[in-house]
Amino acid sequence: MLSRLHAIPGLAVSENVPLSEHTRFGIGGPARWLMDVSSEAALAAAIVEIHRAGGSFDGTPFTVIGGGTNLIVADEGFPGVVLRYTADRIEAFGPAIRVESGAMLQSLVDFSIERGLGGLETMTGIPGWVGGAIYGNAGAYGHSIQERVESVRVFDGCGFRDLDNAVCGFAYRDSVFKHRKNWIVISATLRLTSADSAALRTTAGGILKIRNEKYPPSMRCAGSIFKNLILAQLPERVREQIPPSVIREGKVPSAYFLEQAGAKGMVNGGIRVADYHANLIYNSSQGTAEAVSQLIQILKSRVRDRFGLELEEEVQYVPPVIEPAILSPGG
Repeated sequence: MLSRLHAIPGLAVSENVPLSEHTRFGIGGPARWLMDVSSEAALAAAIVEIHRAGGSFDGTPFTVIGGGTNLIVADEGFPGVVLRYTADRIEAFGPAIRVESGAMLQSLVDFSIERGLGGLETMTGIPGWVGGAIYGNAGAYGHSIQERVESVRVFDGCGFRDLDNAVCGFAYRDSVFKHRKNWIVISATLRLTSADSAALRTTAGGILKIRNEKYPPSMRCAGSIFKNLILAQLPERVREQIPPSVIREGKVPSAYFLEQAGAKGMVNGGIRVADYHANLIYNSSQGTAEAVSQLIQILKSRVRDRFGLELEEEVQYVPPVIEPAILSPGG
């Protein structure tokens, strides 16, 4: 079975790979198999083999990850196939850019700035791959990637198809892909606007300085743990407690509620909440996924008890498990 997989061009298969090496948190046990796929043809062939396989592959758990910057991987790892779509080509067609999901988001931002195309500069410094940014509708400073997405190409478990923006179900830090776990983002076409490269570079540089001060590149963290809250959706009794100076673009930072609940500086094993930012949890030493998960639940409980609010994580957990996709050999 493994020999047939190794024979697929554009597919690299490794066994018992520590996922701690592929997550920004630096935690997580081994993946039984890690498959890096660099083309649509390789992906289709790999899914066929997984589906057809007997023996140890029969019914194996299956999940998809990207750059691992926003993941909490279980300490026991993942007992099946972890697949990454690694194709990373970026191409410009006038004001449009087509980018494959394995490209670094920062590479996309830099590419757009160099060509005088505006609309992505506020995302500078956000780590991870483009596929993950589409999946989570990444954004910053009042803008999200959905504003620039024209279409997204996906593998939906049976074949490849292109979805326009409306079908992607984008919302604040959300998309249809979060709810269709067996869909794999392959590429996206973005529509940008002409702008002055120097001005874009200045804007991006200022944002990067602020981001690196808040989330140092060497810090083993996933950025903000919890989504911010939409002011209009909060109960009136809660809105009355929020200072106007805290509200940003119609949202209230989760950090505000966490700080009121005493989150700053909390410690659980090797996992800490930053002293200067209540929505930043990082691995300070030999932290574990169990310790992160425990601390997240404690923080959610504190905010629930204090404000009656349920915080929602931005981070994603591995598992969940996806059933192997069913693909006809002609795929």
